[in-house]
Amino acid sequence: MNIFSTFREVVREAVLRLAPDVPAELVAAIGVEPPRDAAHGDIATNAALVLAKATRQNPRAFGERLAAELAQHPAVACAEVAGPGFVNLSLEPGFLRARLADILHAGADYGSSTIGGGERVNVEYVSANPTGPMHIGHCRGAVVGDALAGLLTKAGFAVTREYFVNDAGAQVEALAWAAYWRYLQALGTPLTEAEFEALVPGGLQYRGAYLVPVGEGLARRHGLSLCREGARPAEPSVWMETVRAEAVAAMMETIRDDLAALGVRHDVFVSEAELVASRRVHETLERLTERGLIYTGVLDPPKGQKPEDWEPRPQTLFRSTAFGDDIDRPLRKSDGSFTYFANDIANHADKLARGFRRIVQVWGADHAGYVKRMEAAVRALDEGASFRVLLCQIVHLMKGGEPVRMSKRAGTFVTLRELIDEVGRDVVRFIMLTRRSDAQMEFDLDRVREQTKDNPVFYVQYAHARCRSVLRHAASLGFDVHPAALAAAPLDHLSDEAELALIRTLVAWPRVVEQAAVAYEPHRLAFYLYDVAAAFHGLWNRGRDEAELRFIQPEAPEPTRARLALVQATATVIASGLETIGVTPVEEMR
Repeated sequence: MNIFSTFREVVREAVLRLAPDVPAELVAAIGVEPPRDAAHGDIATNAALVLAKATRQNPRAFGERLAAELAQHPAVACAEVAGPGFVNLSLEPGFLRARLADILHAGADYGSSTIGGGERVNVEYVSANPTGPMHIGHCRGAVVGDALAGLLTKAGFAVTREYFVNDAGAQVEALAWAAYWRYLQALGTPLTEAEFEALVPGGLQYRGAYLVPVGEGLARRHGLSLCREGARPAEPSVWMETVRAEAVAAMMETIRDDLAALGVRHDVFVSEAELVASRRVHETLERLTERGLIYTGVLDPPKGQKPEDWEPRPQTLFRSTAFGDDIDRPLRKSDGSFTYFANDIANHADKLARGFRRIVQVWGADHAGYVKRMEAAVRALDEGASFRVLLCQIVHLMKGGEPVRMSKRAGTFVTLRELIDEVGRDVVRFIMLTRRSDAQMEFDLDRVREQTKDNPVFYVQYAHARCRSVLRHAASLGFDVHPAALAAAPLDHLSDEAELALIRTLVAWPRVVEQAAVAYEPHRLAFYLYDVAAAFHGLWNRGRDEAELRFIQPEAPEPTRARLALVQATATVIASGLETIGVTPVEEMR
């Protein structure tokens, strides 16, 4: 039960009894949510403010009437008007306690929602260029995207997790040159790296040792067939296609393994190169051309500057300004090949053709300038489609109080796998959600090993482990700790304000799921879990000093059963939250 959704209907029904002629759209706009200050009660509604004009009544006066009406509800202990006309409701403790039984009966399904209505959602995330292993910069987007997919699934959407493989363009050609150098090295080429680099357009861009096994694999499979006698370079026409395809395949295998180590999975991998080869880019642009949205024109120089190498030239342009963008955008490069933007338009046309009219993208913050043009493209393809981009800011990796430097192209970066090996998958996933995705964050390798409340993943996992420990101990003393048995416990023994405060926090879980899903903000789940842990640890600590609040009192079996119900419900909600964001709840702390 989402008590806020339940009481939204209670409030709307009360409003219609008092003012049956108010327009339906105003009734639908009534809000019901937690008050900003918990001291004001459990639920607040702005109904009197929303309906003031329609009822021709002072909001506070109508609020008084509404409060009196709501006070008649059996679950309402008190209804009061505050400020200009807000109505605050305090719920009966018995009603709140009864929600524990809901949690225990629902189990892992508690908090699951139907607000998604089974709508299909395409969540594209990671989509790192297949030019090397994943590093911590990719990690945040991977966790945010995967946790968002889990959250939307929990909220009732039909989610497809997608990875767009950027396997076309200059970056994979640069990868092929780098892999070819490692191939020549594996064959014992007499060339120095500098001599080989002089042959490479733009120079060697990827020098990392991670390409050594790729080169060795090429040498095993192809021998000397991709080079000239003496392991000297052949013309690119001899080897480029083969080396590029096999290098990309090797990098994607590495990336999949890295993602699996992080607990990230994708349902679909879409190849940019295949979109181009299958002429779907041509077909998409032809449709836009028929609608007059693509033309040949000359762009102005960048605002406020005119670079020395800039020259006006006719270009194939998309009319993105017709859909809210700042300028029209090029679709072809000077050599006639498609721009990445053109390929990405086809990528989104492909999603729409597969039936996804709700599309979510998770990008690095360095792509912020790309958002408007992609929004324009999706609007051009389908005016009614929902398109949303989540930007993930930089993560600063810290150790010993110093930043850990990394550079993908130099090959000195800290890989995602190294990070997972050092602190563990679950730690990485949880910590990445302890800040909003659009805020920069520090990942402190020393801090995440601390066993204190300042380490949020430890604090939450410790709460779950404590719950499980209490239940195991209770079972050893003969108590039936099965959720169904505890749901029948005499819950009126839970009367202390700290116990009721924990219940109120647990009861908020369904609303947290729905609100986080609507906002596309999976970090809200990590914040909420920390609040649950804090409330539970606080109650645990009080029990050490106050015997009557201890969870297990063998001499008082009925209060013990009630408190075990609270402990089991707490464990259920924490486990539900952790599993939704892809973190495994622990049974005991090591």
